[in-house]
Amino acid sequence: MSERLPAALRLYRLISTAARPLAPIALSMRQRRGKEPAQRILERRGRASRKRPSGGVIWLHAASVGELASVLPLIERIAARNVSILVTTGTVTSSGLAEERLPRNATHQFAPVDVPRYVRRFLDHWQPDLALFVESDLWPNRIIEASRRRIPMIMINGRLSENSYSRWRRLPAAITDLLRRFDLCLARTPGDAERLSALGAPRIVTAGDLKLDVPPPPCDDMKLTDLRAAIGDRPVVAAASTHNGEERLMIEAHRQLRAQFPGLLTLIAPRHPERGASVTVQAGAAGLSARLRSRGELPTPATDIYVADTVGELGLIYRIAPVVFVGGSLVRHGGQNPIEPAKLGVAVLHGPHTWNFADIYNALDAARGAERVDDAPRLTASLAALMAETAARQRLAESGRATVMALSGALERTLNAIEPYLMELSLGRRHA
Repeated sequence: MSERLPAALRLYRLISTAARPLAPIALSMRQRRGKEPAQRILERRGRASRKRPSGGVIWLHAASVGELASVLPLIERIAARNVSILVTTGTVTSSGLAEERLPRNATHQFAPVDVPRYVRRFLDHWQPDLALFVESDLWPNRIIEASRRRIPMIMINGRLSENSYSRWRRLPAAITDLLRRFDLCLARTPGDAERLSALGAPRIVTAGDLKLDVPPPPCDDMKLTDLRAAIGDRPVVAAASTHNGEERLMIEAHRQLRAQFPGLLTLIAPRHPERGASVTVQAGAAGLSARLRSRGELPTPATDIYVADTVGELGLIYRIAPVVFVGGSLVRHGGQNPIEPAKLGVAVLHGPHTWNFADIYNALDAARGAERVDDAPRLTASLAALMAETAARQRLAESGRATVMALSGALERTLNAIEPYLMELSLGRRHA
């Protein structure tokens, strides 16, 4: 492979190299905002905090919580073959999930900032024999440096939205150069496969969406019992993985619905837990009483809004609320994952902006397994209708569960596709 990089990638590498002295300052600022753990911040500069295990190592990179959660079953299946796995992520919340859910022969590290020296230092230490990149977290220096060491790279659960596709088309030589370095791209959908192919990926297999094969999110039985006891027989609705602006809409819906549903409790789980305190401020400004789960508080009979600003507890929320609005969809974010609530038999509402999970939402809507709400009045009306009509709510929930179960199978297809690479690793030979 020629090492003559396209102009855009050469410029990127020059800028990222020149910016290296600023990286520690940026990391310190993130640390002060709670976005980097102080005791592990050197990992972001490529300095490992753990020893490399002996033998072959598979490096799997997942950007954040959603991506990591989607590949946990894949990690478990690979780990069962007694292969050492290095898992890298880029957020504090994902590190918490890794600590809780990774198997014993998997090691978590924070991914190095995409500065050439940091990436080289990271690769010098870990010397991975195979690299699996989840979805579309395509950092050029990581890809180029791994390619130069002839580390086989596979894109797992490959996703490329129309928006990302349009942006990359402005830099065709750069994206083609990056994608051709991958041995294999496993696309979620035919649409993703078509877009990856148009941008220059040489070898693509449509394997399906791994998120559809993830088991329902777990929850602590004791915490579930305690929360149910605190709520009692009050009517409950929830908003999960909300983004800025959507909490205000749920708070207003609560204000309008509480006369029709006496004792109504609204659970709000912001996508970014650090925003929990601001949600309570919004509730207070609306004349409502709010409590924060991160403070160890349970709702009281006087609580209107219960803010679940914790990590890894959506399984708890979905087992409490029979109706859930899935966020990131009434604002222009692209929608969050509807699969988990659907698998747990929850009636799902969502807004119009769902391109991150377009195929799944389209399938759910077509099967009447979810309901689209385009604005605040429609959100309020749909919440009221589903709370009042038990049969309609159950039909929506049952259809949603059947739809996502019918779409599963990506895990086995992914394992079949990467089997030759796992075999070569088990035989002690690096794929060339």
